[in-house]
Amino acid sequence: QVQLVESGGGLVQPGGSLTLTCVTSGIPFHRAGMGWYRQAPDNQRDLVALITSFGNAQYNESAKGRFTISRDNDKNSIYLQMNNLQPSDTGVYVCNAALVHEKIDIYWGQGTQVTVSL
Repeated sequence: QVQLVESGGGLVQPGGSLTLTCVTSGIPFHRAGMGWYRQAPDNQRDLVALITSFGNAQYNESAKGRFTISRDNDKNSIYLQMNNLQPSDTGVYVCNAALVHEKIDIYWGQGTQVTVSL
């Protein structure tokens, strides 16, 4: 059974920091491309950051310079270090795994809420 479990969300003031964690099980993690998405109230998901199985990272424009995505293959986990958080970063952050073999398998976590507010 595949599981992606996020943690680390919470309420933070503008300018603050949070670190999100996604722990996976049931997948060959070292072969998975992983990502963090922000889910809006209408359930639309926008890519925040991704990291390939080789460790190459990419970010959306808003995250560049403020967020850092990383992975630990020994712990089957990815992380998102978020600095200088702004109210526009508020949302549910959802972990994603993509495995490419004969087909593409996509897996999602349940998400963790991040609220940036005074």
